[in-house]
Amino acid sequence: MPNLNGPLVVALLYDGLCTFEFGIVAEIFGLARPEMGEDWYRFASCAVEEGPLRAHGGFLITPDHGPELIQKADIVIVPGWRGIDEPLPQSLIDLLRKAHQRGARLASICSGAFVLAATGLLNGATATTHWRYADALRSRHEDIVVDDASLYQAHDRIYTSAGSAAGIDLLIEIVRQDFGTEVANSVARRLVMPAHRNGGQAQFLERPVPPVHQSAVAPLLDKIRSDLKASWTLQQMASECGMSLRTFVRRFTEATGVPPGEWLVSERVEAIKPLLIAQRHSIDEIAAAVGIGSADTLRHHFRKRTGVSPKTYQNQFGGLGKS
Repeated sequence: MPNLNGPLVVALLYDGLCTFEFGIVAEIFGLARPEMGEDWYRFASCAVEEGPLRAHGGFLITPDHGPELIQKADIVIVPGWRGIDEPLPQSLIDLLRKAHQRGARLASICSGAFVLAATGLLNGATATTHWRYADALRSRHEDIVVDDASLYQAHDRIYTSAGSAAGIDLLIEIVRQDFGTEVANSVARRLVMPAHRNGGQAQFLERPVPPVHQSAVAPLLDKIRSDLKASWTLQQMASECGMSLRTFVRRFTEATGVPPGEWLVSERVEAIKPLLIAQRHSIDEIAAAVGIGSADTLRHHFRKRTGVSPKTYQNQFGGLGKS
């Protein structure tokens, strides 16, 4: 059954196209879903500049539509941009402003936030982008509150999202708003994604690997990770390294980038995640297993470092731990 009445989603094409970002837009809105009926989305893409247009991966794009399609769109999506320092066509900025003025929704993935920011429509609003670009967005657009932690943000029919994977979360959120939670989760299952994640959830950045391969504290880190439930006082750690307390704290912080106590809590929070996903232990049992004390203490540290509660995290990812 062809889609006849659904919202028209238009993804922008440009030279240097971010292939993955465009691909997820096409996958969610452009894939045939006859089970959704004729009110499901219609999808098209349009070039916003003259060709030839290249995309990451070494291929050329031959667009079917030009920028005039933006004025027919119900939702316009900016799938990244070729570089945060690359100039933005004024004609594109004008078209986006006009589209929003007539009621269209605008959305960006990753560096595409710079395109929406240039329209001025985000002034006074909170927006997000990939954490690597947050400082640049903040310095160039002082009227925008840049949140470099959340997955996505919404303001007055304008949506911004963080890195590429967060773009999927944003697009599924748009589906949820239009068709409800059950349909959104159905789309997520087809993508083999966790169920809908709210925009305020932290970006779950991969913890950095500290340059400790030749550090005197490296053996201690391995020992602590193998026995997280031990008390591990600062004095015990210093003794393991054969250092005075003052020297140990200085060397540890130099090696890992954070003080010993902060590092220890972070390691324990990381150890909590697979235990939550497995869904085989109570919160009290998990707290004891990682040496974090009580269930209340676990909840406090987990929320502080991930932005969500242990229960929310378990609901989102729990199914991934079952065969």
